[in-house]
Amino acid sequence: MRILIVGRGRMGAALARALPTAETAGRGATGTGCDLVLIAVPDAEIAAAAALIVPGPIVAHFSGATGLEVLGARDAFSLHPLLAVTGANTDLAGAYAAIDATPGRASAAAEALASTLGLRTFHVAPADRVAYHAAASIAANFLVTIEDFAERLAATAGVPREALAPLAEAALTGWTRDGAAALTGPIARGDEATVAAQRAALAARCAGTTHLAPQDLALFDALTAATRALMTREQTRALRPEQRQEQSSKQDGGPGPQDPDSPQKETPA
Repeated sequence: MRILIVGRGRMGAALARALPTAETAGRGATGTGCDLVLIAVPDAEIAAAAALIVPGPIVAHFSGATGLEVLGARDAFSLHPLLAVTGANTDLAGAYAAIDATPGRASAAAEALASTLGLRTFHVAPADRVAYHAAASIAANFLVTIEDFAERLAATAGVPREALAPLAEAALTGWTRDGAAALTGPIARGDEATVAAQRAALAARCAGTTHLAPQDLALFDALTAATRALMTREQTRALRPEQRQEQSSKQDGGPGPQDPDSPQKETPA
């Protein structure tokens, strides 16, 4: 199979390393004589690059949020590796990847390419694609935002970023293994006094240092509320079915099923 990689950026370089027999080209390539054209350009340029490809080859892109429609009415697929691609030094093997494909030969080509690259695949429907990509952004991009927040606050106490790294790594490892059940800290313990003291210290430093800004206090409040909701959800999930029913009844203002004061139904004679 003759493969052409269009684009010499980070994704194009990673693909070229993983597919040493593939040809590479810059934008403007037509794919003449190729069986498979891999378009590795920024999202906003995919449609323009695809429009130049001659009829015949299967055409693919690597965007997480973009559907197949940008590739035109042809055999096509998308393959989105779930890892940060930084260039030719990126090893794709072992990563997960989302696939969408037109039926038939494009679907088979997508699975074959994923296998060659060592990717573990799952399928994402077109209607779910943007939500899936948002989840990926939360998992990676927002994590960095939160760690930057922690770094800036720690800096006001003279604590370096490196000191926080083992804590962050352990939390991520725990979440990978146990999901939300890995949550620890004062909210997980129900230690509201410590949470209040943390907020007061942050509020003072938001007003008195250059490292922090008022919106950081709002971020702390949002994260605190979300963590409380997460803890409540995990506590509810851990209950037995009859305990969940009792808790739900009490939250609704009614007596639980085991409540001795519950009014008893009279059985007709």
